[in-house]
Amino acid sequence: MKTLIGFILGFLLFSNVNGQIPVNREVEVGIIEKLGDILPLDLTFYNEKSDTVTLGSLINKPTILSFVYFDCPGLCSPLLDGIADVVSKMDLAIGKDYNIITISFNTKDTPEKARVKKLNFIQKIKENDRVNWTYLTGDLENIQKITEAAGFRYKPTGLDFAHPATIIMLSPKGKITRYLYGVSFLPFDVKMAIAESQQGLARPTRSKILQYCFGYDTVTRSYTLQFTRLIGTFMLLAAAVFFLFIYLTSRKKTSNATVK
Repeated sequence: MKTLIGFILGFLLFSNVNGQIPVNREVEVGIIEKLGDILPLDLTFYNEKSDTVTLGSLINKPTILSFVYFDCPGLCSPLLDGIADVVSKMDLAIGKDYNIITISFNTKDTPEKARVKKLNFIQKIKENDRVNWTYLTGDLENIQKITEAAGFRYKPTGLDFAHPATIIMLSPKGKITRYLYGVSFLPFDVKMAIAESQQGLARPTRSKILQYCFGYDTVTRSYTLQFTRLIGTFMLLAAAVFFLFIYLTSRKKTSNATVK
């Protein structure tokens, strides 16, 4: 009986961990975490003022990096709004404690479109701090290099793109230190990620609930609940509880029989 219980609990633990930790395999759309890697800081882009800049000239303190495209009908606007929202709630100062960089992965996006897009999402931020959220556009070569280096995988689907939603924390030297998934973020989580990136500490993602319970639908360009995974986990938990109950009941009966 003890062997059976140990096997079930071990299998449950393995299944849960395996479902939560992303495997570095080739994927068309999603994130391949590259914690500890240094981004190529010599890549050049255009900012919203049409100036040519390198990543190295922008990344000199902890930096929140995001990838979007400006005509996105789905995840991009909620993601940018989520960034603006969490920034407005933190007691850290943009430009002093950290910077923000948003890069469009659509080669058709221009500095003019970047300027318009930026205006839509900086209203929650203090006016003096807005300059420290930089929007970038670029050519195909540099976009492919930066998205691949960051582990950000996207795929053209007609006029749009299938892509994940995440922010990536970078150290002052451009090292990838953390991935935060989704389109909304807790101030505490972001502050911790900024503090860790300041020290250059690459930390594994603590919460994989989004990846575990949700899957990215390339047709609807949204995250959908994975009922089969949840049902499978529930069944494993129920089986573990059932056999544990049987085991404890059996021990109790044996103990009572011994006393008599």
